[in-house]
Amino acid sequence: MRRVILIPALVLLTTSAACASLGALGQLIQPPRFAEAPDRRPEVRLDPPSASRPLGGAVIRLYTEVTNPNPFGLTLQTLTGSLMLDGNHAADADFPLGLPLDAGGRAVVPLDLAISFSDLPALMEVVRRAARDEPVDYRLDGTIGVDAGRLGAPVFGPMILLRGELGR
Repeated sequence: MRRVILIPALVLLTTSAACASLGALGQLIQPPRFAEAPDRRPEVRLDPPSASRPLGGAVIRLYTEVTNPNPFGLTLQTLTGSLMLDGNHAADADFPLGLPLDAGGRAVVPLDLAISFSDLPALMEVVRRAARDEPVDYRLDGTIGVDAGRLGAPVFGPMILLRGELGR
Protein backbone atom coordinates (compact mmCIF):
# COMPACT_ATOMS: atom_id res chain seq x y z
CA MET A 1 0.00 0.00 0.00
CA ARG A 2 2.89 2.31 0.74
CA ARG A 3 4.26 1.86 -2.82
CA VAL A 4 0.91 2.83 -4.28
CA ILE A 5 1.11 6.20 -2.50
CA LEU A 6 4.81 6.77 -3.27
CA ILE A 7 4.55 6.28 -7.04
CA PRO A 8 1.96 9.06 -7.62
CA ALA A 9 3.89 11.32 -5.24
CA LEU A 10 7.12 10.75 -7.20
CA VAL A 11 5.36 11.39 -10.51
CA LEU A 12 3.87 14.62 -9.15
CA LEU A 13 7.23 15.76 -7.75
CA THR A 14 9.07 15.00 -11.01
CA THR A 15 6.39 16.75 -13.10
CA SER A 16 6.46 19.80 -10.81
CA ALA A 17 10.24 20.05 -11.08
CA ALA A 18 10.07 19.75 -14.88
CA CYS A 19 7.43 22.49 -15.10
CA ALA A 20 9.46 24.73 -12.80
CA SER A 21 12.57 24.32 -14.96
CA LEU A 22 10.53 24.95 -18.11
CA GLY A 23 9.28 28.19 -16.55
CA ALA A 24 12.88 29.18 -15.84
CA LEU A 25 13.82 28.39 -19.45
CA GLY A 26 10.96 30.58 -20.63
CA GLN A 27 12.59 33.51 -18.82
CA LEU A 28 15.83 32.92 -20.74
CA ILE A 29 14.25 33.85 -24.07
CA GLN A 30 15.76 37.06 -25.42
CA PRO A 31 13.57 39.43 -27.43
CA PRO A 32 14.25 39.78 -31.15
CA ARG A 33 16.37 42.82 -31.98
CA PHE A 34 15.31 45.52 -34.41
CA ALA A 35 17.60 47.78 -36.46
CA GLU A 36 17.34 49.93 -39.56
CA ALA A 37 17.68 47.66 -42.57
CA PRO A 38 20.95 48.22 -44.39
CA ASP A 39 20.51 49.72 -47.85
CA ARG A 40 16.79 50.43 -47.26
CA ARG A 41 15.73 53.98 -46.43
CA PRO A 42 12.34 54.86 -44.95
CA GLU A 43 9.77 55.87 -47.55
CA VAL A 44 6.95 58.40 -47.30
CA ARG A 45 3.98 58.40 -49.65
CA LEU A 46 0.73 60.35 -49.70
CA ASP A 47 -2.58 58.54 -49.36
CA PRO A 48 -5.81 59.95 -50.83
CA PRO A 49 -8.88 60.49 -48.63
CA SER A 50 -10.70 57.34 -47.56
CA ALA A 51 -13.47 56.28 -45.21
CA SER A 52 -11.01 55.79 -42.34
CA ARG A 53 -9.06 59.00 -43.15
CA PRO A 54 -11.46 61.54 -44.73
CA LEU A 55 -8.72 64.18 -45.05
CA GLY A 56 -6.24 61.71 -46.50
CA GLY A 57 -2.87 61.05 -44.99
CA ALA A 58 0.60 59.74 -45.41
CA VAL A 59 2.13 56.31 -45.02
CA ILE A 60 5.63 55.93 -43.66
CA ARG A 61 7.29 52.65 -44.54
CA LEU A 62 10.12 51.71 -42.20
CA TYR A 63 12.36 48.81 -43.17
CA THR A 64 13.63 46.97 -40.13
CA GLU A 65 16.06 44.11 -39.87
CA VAL A 66 14.81 41.71 -37.21
CA THR A 67 17.39 39.40 -35.63
CA ASN A 68 16.76 36.40 -33.38
CA PRO A 69 19.57 36.38 -30.77
CA ASN A 70 18.47 33.02 -29.35
CA PRO A 71 20.09 29.63 -30.03
CA PHE A 72 16.68 28.27 -31.09
CA GLY A 73 14.03 29.29 -33.60
CA LEU A 74 10.97 31.29 -32.70
CA THR A 75 8.14 33.16 -34.37
CA LEU A 76 7.66 36.91 -34.01
CA GLN A 77 3.90 36.98 -33.52
CA THR A 78 2.92 40.59 -32.80
CA LEU A 79 4.23 44.14 -32.72
CA THR A 80 2.17 46.95 -31.22
CA GLY A 81 3.34 50.45 -30.49
CA SER A 82 3.58 54.09 -31.43
CA LEU A 83 5.51 56.02 -34.06
CA MET A 84 6.99 59.26 -32.78
CA LEU A 85 8.19 61.99 -35.17
CA ASP A 86 10.49 64.53 -33.50
CA GLY A 87 9.02 63.47 -30.16
CA ASN A 88 5.37 63.86 -31.24
CA HIS A 89 2.97 60.94 -31.51
CA ALA A 90 2.24 60.40 -35.19
CA ALA A 91 0.74 56.92 -35.63
CA ASP A 92 -0.17 53.70 -33.87
CA ALA A 93 1.27 50.36 -34.91
CA ASP A 94 -0.47 47.00 -34.63
CA PHE A 95 0.99 44.22 -36.73
CA PRO A 96 0.13 40.50 -36.58
CA LEU A 97 3.37 39.27 -38.10
CA GLY A 98 3.80 35.49 -37.80
CA LEU A 99 7.44 35.87 -38.88
CA PRO A 100 9.48 32.67 -38.30
CA LEU A 101 13.10 33.30 -37.34
CA ASP A 102 15.69 30.51 -37.19
CA ALA A 103 18.30 30.44 -34.42
CA GLY A 104 20.45 33.53 -35.04
CA GLY A 105 18.31 34.26 -38.11
CA ARG A 106 17.60 37.64 -39.69
CA ALA A 107 14.81 39.01 -41.84
CA VAL A 108 14.03 42.43 -43.33
CA VAL A 109 10.45 43.48 -42.63
CA PRO A 110 8.64 46.54 -44.06
CA LEU A 111 6.35 48.24 -41.53
CA ASP A 112 3.72 50.62 -42.94
CA LEU A 113 2.50 53.25 -40.49
CA ALA A 114 -0.44 55.43 -41.50
CA ILE A 115 -0.68 59.07 -40.43
CA SER A 116 -3.99 60.88 -40.79
CA PHE A 117 -3.93 64.48 -42.01
CA SER A 118 -6.50 65.20 -39.29
CA ASP A 119 -3.57 64.80 -36.84
CA LEU A 120 -1.53 67.49 -38.62
CA PRO A 121 -2.06 70.29 -36.09
CA ALA A 122 0.04 68.33 -33.58
CA LEU A 123 2.63 67.54 -36.27
CA MET A 124 2.83 70.96 -37.96
CA GLU A 125 6.51 71.52 -37.09
CA VAL A 126 7.36 68.07 -38.44
CA VAL A 127 5.59 68.93 -41.72
CA ARG A 128 7.46 72.25 -41.95
CA ARG A 129 10.82 70.52 -41.44
CA ALA A 130 10.00 67.86 -44.01
CA ALA A 131 8.91 70.55 -46.51
CA ARG A 132 12.30 72.29 -46.03
CA ASP A 133 13.98 68.94 -46.74
CA GLU A 134 15.36 68.77 -43.21
CA PRO A 135 15.74 65.39 -41.51
CA VAL A 136 12.99 64.33 -39.12
CA ASP A 137 13.83 61.99 -36.26
CA TYR A 138 11.58 58.97 -35.81
CA ARG A 139 11.27 56.44 -33.03
CA LEU A 140 9.11 53.33 -32.92
CA ASP A 141 8.23 52.37 -29.35
CA GLY A 142 6.44 49.11 -28.82
CA THR A 143 5.74 45.73 -27.39
CA ILE A 144 6.47 42.47 -29.19
CA GLY A 145 5.16 38.97 -28.66
CA VAL A 146 6.96 35.80 -29.69
CA ASP A 147 6.09 32.12 -29.83
CA ALA A 148 9.02 29.94 -28.76
CA GLY A 149 7.13 26.65 -28.85
CA ARG A 150 7.50 24.67 -25.64
CA LEU A 151 9.53 27.48 -24.07
CA GLY A 152 6.50 29.75 -24.04
CA ALA A 153 5.06 32.83 -25.65
CA PRO A 154 6.49 35.83 -23.82
CA VAL A 155 5.70 39.48 -24.51
CA PHE A 156 8.55 42.00 -24.34
CA GLY A 157 8.28 45.73 -23.76
CA PRO A 158 7.41 48.45 -23.87
CA MET A 159 10.77 49.38 -25.34
CA ILE A 160 12.33 51.38 -28.17
CA LEU A 161 12.25 49.09 -31.18
CA LEU A 162 13.66 51.33 -33.87
CA ARG A 163 14.97 54.85 -34.34
CA GLY A 164 16.41 56.83 -37.20
CA GLU A 165 15.83 59.78 -39.53
CA LEU A 166 13.39 60.41 -42.34
CA GLY A 167 14.49 62.48 -45.31
CA ARG A 168 18.20 61.80 -45.43
